[in-house]
Amino acid sequence: MDAAGWDERYRDAELVWTARPNRFVEQELAGLEPAGRAVDLAAGEGRNAVWLAERGWEVDAVDFSAVALAKAERLSAERGVGLRTVCADLTAWQPPEAAYGLALVAYLHLPWPQMQEVLRLAARVVRPGGTLLLVGHDATNPERGHGGPRDPHVLYTAEQVAALWRPHARILRAGAVTRPVADGDGSFTAIDALVRATRT
Repeated sequence: MDAAGWDERYRDAELVWTARPNRFVEQELAGLEPAGRAVDLAAGEGRNAVWLAERGWEVDAVDFSAVALAKAERLSAERGVGLRTVCADLTAWQPPEAAYGLALVAYLHLPWPQMQEVLRLAARVVRPGGTLLLVGHDATNPERGHGGPRDPHVLYTAEQVAALWRPHARILRAGAVTRPVADGDGSFTAIDALVRATRT
């Protein structure tokens, strides 16, 4: 889906996602001492970015949907925290290298060649000692889990991501994790990929 398509999706609902941070983002980063600037790549409506700002990070929320970023700005104002929004296509965005203490990639799904470029970008923008965190729908989710994209070309495993980051970072955790999902049809389990690393 392109930026216009996402604008329409975000425009059609008050919040497409919840205002709470993703459970794995919260679990992995709650104990991390804020260390200056953080970037949320594909920030959407800002739920993770605002949570990071509440914890004391100076956050750049980057997304190609202006509608989503406007919601992120409203959410940050409601919560009384500052947030810098950047409307940009991540495949073309060129931030300074080693500018951040944390880079978050949560549920970004692109064709794998483009996804590799964004993952390399994430590694470049984090300074040595900083944290990289990815959470996304695992490649096994269409067969074994619930929800998320069905196109295998935009899915990945934790090991694929870890392999890209390994030359630049120490991998602290890489694997599949499960997440309960409830919808109108009942309760299900989703399978996500999670990778956490420290930039070397």
